[in-house]
Amino acid sequence: MTKEEFEKELETFNYKYPEELIATFPANPRDSAKLLVYSRGGNKIKADTFANLGDYLPEKSVLVFNETKVIPARLILEKPTGGKVKILIVGVEGGKIKVMADRKIIPGDVLSAGGVDFSVENQEEKYFYLLPPTGFIDDNDFTIAFYELLDRIGEVPLPPYIKNTPLERDELLEEYQTVFARNAGSFAAPTASLHFTKELIEEIRKAGHEVVFITLHVGLGTFAPLTEENLVSGKLHKEYYEISESAARVIEEAKASGRKIISVGTTATRALESSAGGYGKILKREGETDLFIREGYEFKIIDGLVTNFHVPKSSLMMLVSALTGREKLLELYAFAIDHQFRLFSFGDGMLVL
Repeated sequence: MTKEEFEKELETFNYKYPEELIATFPANPRDSAKLLVYSRGGNKIKADTFANLGDYLPEKSVLVFNETKVIPARLILEKPTGGKVKILIVGVEGGKIKVMADRKIIPGDVLSAGGVDFSVENQEEKYFYLLPPTGFIDDNDFTIAFYELLDRIGEVPLPPYIKNTPLERDELLEEYQTVFARNAGSFAAPTASLHFTKELIEEIRKAGHEVVFITLHVGLGTFAPLTEENLVSGKLHKEYYEISESAARVIEEAKASGRKIISVGTTATRALESSAGGYGKILKREGETDLFIREGYEFKIIDGLVTNFHVPKSSLMMLVSALTGREKLLELYAFAIDHQFRLFSFGDGMLVL
């Protein structure tokens, strides 16, 4: 694939939108967000609100949510000179904290925040490695104590397109998190799930639908632009996922009986489809996925999708197009923009059946 072919392919997933439609805060209450409903069978489009989602779900369907929890992985640290540096925690390797920094830091520097010191150990390309405060790292993984530290001094790593949000730090820690978040490890929220309240989930259950939870930790790659290598290899960035035995059993039994599986979000979709061992079968319940779903992909687990409106030319748009087709997806986006739907992470969403 030449550079020109790559750019031409990406351009087919481009669209224009007014900047003012980028949501900088969530709907309040969450389920008052707008909902676009698209029925593929009847080729029908309808606008409603998330509070009425249950009215459109197939009988006795199964909704699959991603219960990952966003960690406040951005820190503002003070340099020995008194200047400030913003770092983003990428992970932990060999007992060191792997970070990206918005400006130069030097091995040997001690960076401080909230009465806690981090020593800069070394640099490898664009990444820096910090020695953690004593007692906060164990067995090359984040400990509960370290997460508690991040909750105290860290900030939510919002997507780069959300600028000038009116939400304060503590508000973001709550609003950029699903109401059922449980397993810490994500750099971004599974945003389709942000529209759900505990009350809405309970209403869905009472209406005869089943709700199950799985985990996929959203990585930094979700914000990375697509590359020529992605299109040629058919692979994306890697993300860890986990599906419990009980969740797998519910999903397999539902598929076998003809009930519909509705994935809430592209992250849950990647986890489910990566786990598939044939149509309707969950074979691998844990691991890393680099699955790149795009038009032409044959879904083995999901029958429908709840999703937000994604940035142009993204792998997330391509995933949704595997259900709708590219031209129809762009038509749905045009409908949403014409009807003043709010876009991206804190924005409105749609249900594709």
